[in-house]
Amino acid sequence: MSKLLSALALGCALGLSLSSAAYAAESASSAVEQMAVAYRSIKVDDLTIFYREAGRPDAPTLLLLHGFPSSSRMYDPLLSRLAQHYHLVAPDYPGFGHSDAPDSKRFAYTFDHLASVMEHFTEALGLNKYALYVQDYGGPVGFRMMLAHPERLQALIVQNAVAHEDGLGPLWQKRREFWANRAPNEAGLRASFFSLATTRQRHVGANPAIEVFNPDLWTDEFNFLNQPGHADIQSDLFYDYRNNVASYPKWQAWLREHQPPTLVVWGKFDPSFDVAETEAYRRDLPNAEIHVLEAGHFALDEKPGEIARLVGDFLGRQVGKQP
Repeated sequence: MSKLLSALALGCALGLSLSSAAYAAESASSAVEQMAVAYRSIKVDDLTIFYREAGRPDAPTLLLLHGFPSSSRMYDPLLSRLAQHYHLVAPDYPGFGHSDAPDSKRFAYTFDHLASVMEHFTEALGLNKYALYVQDYGGPVGFRMMLAHPERLQALIVQNAVAHEDGLGPLWQKRREFWANRAPNEAGLRASFFSLATTRQRHVGANPAIEVFNPDLWTDEFNFLNQPGHADIQSDLFYDYRNNVASYPKWQAWLREHQPPTLVVWGKFDPSFDVAETEAYRRDLPNAEIHVLEAGHFALDEKPGEIARLVGDFLGRQVGKQP
């Protein structure tokens, strides 16, 4: 509304006719509408996949792949800030958010499978070229998609997503025990991994500024994790995470060979992924732009404006902007 009033006032100040001022107001209104977020669903591989979409489809596309135990909701701060110049698409994986969550006994919850569904999702929407933003689980999903179709990738943005052993801190020792011998370690993993305290810690990490966090973030995720069947789904998927670690050398070799334009934005208070991972990316990608922030694992919750500026500036140089 303030933009409409400003446009009308500007038109009058410049001595424009009422119709000209109205046209300026209509243009301002259109710009606001372009930034609105649409909440859609599409059938992919017999699954209903939910996604958030903002911006004009003819603008450069930014595909946003979320982490655990989040969903496309984590990208709301970028959707509202970047939609004026870019076409943003943020899907929920099967088993997450508002997408279908078939029983783990009839759907294989592996990263290979999630990547395949996401690849088919992009094809269903006709996304043949895109910049890719990956966070946490978005990393292993996105790397599989990049290796399968390197011609689709225009630029890469990494936010607290790991592709090197350097990024796996002390917390991962117990998780490796689960990978090595699932049955005797599963109860302990579930008791910790899906607890309210651990869900909160994923967000807060070592950040001393507790007051910046909205507690709805982790209580919503805790409720999601404790829906019927979801512990089985997420246990299967995390057991498969061992195959991501085994794939790190292949992903690193691909980065060294292809040298995609890359922006790394890292929350240094992350309790799971060590900040040393940023220098590991630099080894493979000497030209990568790397920014370490006073934030945690879900840095967008704490530094939305700063990250949006970094991403907008990077994309403006790498893929251009909407006319």
